[in-house]
Amino acid sequence: AEMTHLQAGLSPETIEKARLELNENPDILHQDIQQVRDMIITRPDIGFLRTDDAFILRFLRARKFHQTEAFRLLAQYFQYRQLNLDMFKNFKADDPGIKRALTDGFPGVLENRDHCGRKILLLFAANWDQSRNSFIDILRAILLSLEVLIEDQELQINGFILIIDWSNFSFKQASKLTPSILKLAIEGLQDSFPARFGGVHFVNQPWYIHALYTLIKPFLKDKTRKRIFLHGNNLNSLHQLIHPECLPSEFGGTLPPYDMGTWARTLLGPDYSDENEYTHTSYNAMHVKHASSNLEREASPKPMKRS
Repeated sequence: AEMTHLQAGLSPETIEKARLELNENPDILHQDIQQVRDMIITRPDIGFLRTDDAFILRFLRARKFHQTEAFRLLAQYFQYRQLNLDMFKNFKADDPGIKRALTDGFPGVLENRDHCGRKILLLFAANWDQSRNSFIDILRAILLSLEVLIEDQELQINGFILIIDWSNFSFKQASKLTPSILKLAIEGLQDSFPARFGGVHFVNQPWYIHALYTLIKPFLKDKTRKRIFLHGNNLNSLHQLIHPECLPSEFGGTLPPYDMGTWARTLLGPDYSDENEYTHTSYNAMHVKHASSNLEREASPKPMKRS
């Protein structure tokens, strides 16, 4: 078919999976994309900043080729960015806030996929140092990471798994998770992003996280709710859904413990310097002092590394 170059690089298994699970048909891919594109004129209130075939295709895949649903998601994607401009102002890995969140392991991304070809994202909630990272920056780092990962067509089809480990997450930390910022996160991930989430797994959640979950339930779609699993400290129930071979030891898996810098190094490349080697105070002071301009910060002497 003439339009199959859109599926270039996909394995035959994945192409078949897309046909079976997502109703993807290479012969009419172009028509499907065009029909979504034709709906753009119905929303003159939204700036659609990207409308190429490959981009629209992500939204069709995320909504199993229901064109109206795919268009609704595309509109929400840009509307969310329009309504939360400050979140997307310097939406790059080297933005100081995003970089700090990535360096602290928000999110963690495992190299290998699970047995269904899904990418596994990890959040170790207790590592959230609230003097260092705002929740918004962590959310921005997660959305940016997804933006980078979703370029991979295999992941557009297979999707993602999110595991949140709440061990040692204090009541004081939890009290910063206000309904309004949780709602912002849910809107960004559930309603405005073209990814398939195969499951969101809570591990070791204390009672107050359970209480928070009850609070946000009304903002969740049925589909999302069915995919949220609260395992508590029962790792066996986690292993029934994600094989131990795919998991680091923190989750009772056979892989070594997760190294928090893994994904940051991947995203930042040669710009990555392990800021964790600095004391947090000098690192923060450096950012406060030189927040005025990036150039100034590049020119400023870096704090001494501790030997």
